[in-house]
Amino acid sequence: MSFSRKMVAVFGAVTAAGVALLAMPRGAASRAAQGNEPTPAYHSEVPPGALPQTMDSAAFDNPIVQNAYALAAKVKRVLYQQPCFCHCDRSIGHESLLDCYVGKHASVCDVCMREALYAYEQTMKKKTAAQIRDGILHGEWQQVDTSKYQTFPAKR
Repeated sequence: MSFSRKMVAVFGAVTAAGVALLAMPRGAASRAAQGNEPTPAYHSEVPPGALPQTMDSAAFDNPIVQNAYALAAKVKRVLYQQPCFCHCDRSIGHESLLDCYVGKHASVCDVCMREALYAYEQTMKKKTAAQIRDGILHGEWQQVDTSKYQTFPAKR
C-alpha cells in the first residue's frame, strides 16, 4: 500500500472515531465510579429556554410518588443535568433524569425516585448540579430515606 493510501486510511479511521464520539449522548462516554459500566446519559448544562413540564403529582395516589414528582418539578434544571441509573437511556431513550418525570416512568421506578429525592435534598443544601451528579455517580442516592416522604406534602 502506498504512503498516500495509508494516510487516507488513517484519516478515515480517525474521522470515523470522532463522529462516533460526537454521536454519543453527553456523559455516556465516562465510566461510573460504581463500576465499569458507562454512565447513563445526562446533559452537562441547562439549555436556554424552558424545560419540559413534569407530570402533576396529583396524578398519583402513593404519597412517596407524589412527593417525588412535586419535588422534581422544583429542581427540573438540576434533574436535567443528572444521569439515571435505572438505565432508561438504553431502554426508552431518556436523555437525563428529568425525562423520567415528564411521564409516568418514575412513578414505578425506585431508582428514579431516590435519585430525584437525593437531588432535591442536595439542592436544598446548596450543592451544584455537578456536585450532585458526583454524588449520584458514587451511589449516594441509594441512602435516601424515603420514610420521611410517606405523607404528602412531605415535612422537610
